[in-house]
Amino acid sequence: MIDINPVQRIIPRRFGDARGWFTEVYSEPTFAKLGIECRFVQDNHSLSVPKFTLRGMHFQTPPHGQDKLVRCVRGAIFDIAVDVRKDSPTFGNWVGAELSAENGHQLFVPIGFAHAFLTLEDNCEVSYKCSDVYAPDCDGGIRWDDPAIGIEWPMPAGTTPELSAKDAVLPLLADFDSPFAYDGRPLAPLT
Repeated sequence: MIDINPVQRIIPRRFGDARGWFTEVYSEPTFAKLGIECRFVQDNHSLSVPKFTLRGMHFQTPPHGQDKLVRCVRGAIFDIAVDVRKDSPTFGNWVGAELSAENGHQLFVPIGFAHAFLTLEDNCEVSYKCSDVYAPDCDGGIRWDDPAIGIEWPMPAGTTPELSAKDAVLPLLADFDSPFAYDGRPLAPLT
């Protein structure tokens, strides 16, 4: 295993000319060189109409944990990952990055991390690859506004994001008994 940050920002190279640009968003051999050796089996695509829609913080528990490769294909989002691996020295820590159609950045979120994003514009579309299929019996999450985590969401003070009914009542991290094992790689700031 390569000793790298478990959560990674991926910046694909764009090749442009008068027509526009081309980019390779996923290549198994290229990602393997980054230490990302999962097999993606499902692609998801979401549309969030209002600005400041928040989706998350979600994960799937074993045996159907999901690695995710997330990108914003229209608009801009603030994408985050929270370490929820039992016995991790960075348990409850988070990292975030702006992903947009313009910058083309992606975020790799491995199994053992809760994932969420906040839309920064109206009509945002997000596409992400998953390493396992959706399994409702393994679906889980934690509160987006858990004060113990302290995510600095980029929205005006006093703003309440658009949430699903499910996301509005997710438990706090302190009430979550994590089934995720720590793999020896603490969460580090994104580069």
